[in-house]
Amino acid sequence: MKTAIGLSGGVDSSVAALLLKEQGHDLIAMFMRNWHDTTGTLHGDCAWEEDLDLAKMVARKLDIPFYYTDLSLLYRERVVEYMFKEYEQGRTPNPDILCNREIKFDAFLKEALALGADKVATGHYCRIAQTDTGLYRLLAGADPAKDQSYFLCQLTQEQLSKTLFPIGHLTKSKVRELARKSDLPTSDRKDSQGICFIGKIDLPVFLQQRLAPRPGNVVELFRDGSSQVIGQHNGAHFFTIGQRKGMNIGGHKEPLFVLSTHIPSNTVYVGEGQDHPGLYHKSLSVAASDVHWIRPDLQMHEKEKRSYQVRIRYRQPLQEATLTCDNGMQINFREPQRGITPGQFAAWYKDGELLGSGVIEGRS
Repeated sequence: MKTAIGLSGGVDSSVAALLLKEQGHDLIAMFMRNWHDTTGTLHGDCAWEEDLDLAKMVARKLDIPFYYTDLSLLYRERVVEYMFKEYEQGRTPNPDILCNREIKFDAFLKEALALGADKVATGHYCRIAQTDTGLYRLLAGADPAKDQSYFLCQLTQEQLSKTLFPIGHLTKSKVRELARKSDLPTSDRKDSQGICFIGKIDLPVFLQQRLAPRPGNVVELFRDGSSQVIGQHNGAHFFTIGQRKGMNIGGHKEPLFVLSTHIPSNTVYVGEGQDHPGLYHKSLSVAASDVHWIRPDLQMHEKEKRSYQVRIRYRQPLQEATLTCDNGMQINFREPQRGITPGQFAAWYKDGELLGSGVIEGRS
């Protein structure tokens, strides 16, 4: 079987390539560049060149053919434009999930297939299995501290059928150990941070490429139900729920946190203290058009209720919840959840398997 490994210049994809090579795969390496504009980025303008150099070094070390592809136009159209539109509407998108759905396992997959590959492989910490009927199951990675299944919550059966996750059964420490034992040039490289293919950014600066500053009021909501204007901001669309930094307002014993934003009036609502009740909600909703099932055979019927475990952000411990199919999906948590954020994704699991997901529309 001919397999294309997506080499990113990091240790995870390097070890994934190493394992596939040892397993006898007819292997090719592919590096994708998806971003050119450095406006608002905090890592400088040459990080991708270091990634590329390291990916080439790994390919040479493993003696596998190396290919470079530039998918930046598609990335801008499918991921970055989506980001701008979501922030403009006062929602907080998850570009990493969109990148996986639209780029890594769609555009990149098509490039790999065009080169004659049967499957693509990545360094994600998750696993794939099959049901007795041949459907594909997306399982959490064996290392609970590194499980990345949440980022893949929008993948389809077709995408999973052509995908391999060679390190999903390993812990991060074991991956590092294998990289050092094989003297891979990425063995001690730190994990990447920030937005997929863009990196760490100054969000307001990045967004100001398209979204103009717009002065408005910062309103503090007090625990007794009263409120007061306590400052000004440069645009409600630059803030996200749970945000602590960037308000530059003093005079409080505890930090201020963003509780919500209201785009029509350009207002940012804040509360003092990380335990402010305005940060906690017990339920969320997903529009019918945004409900996605990785396992179509388990799709719920209208008015049906089921108990699943749910997470609303990467690395959040799974939370017990009741899902109700009611013109979309209503998710009611056993315990109130901090920072439920419209625009982010809720993903539901059972017994370590990610079954489906959806974009958070509202909360209550």
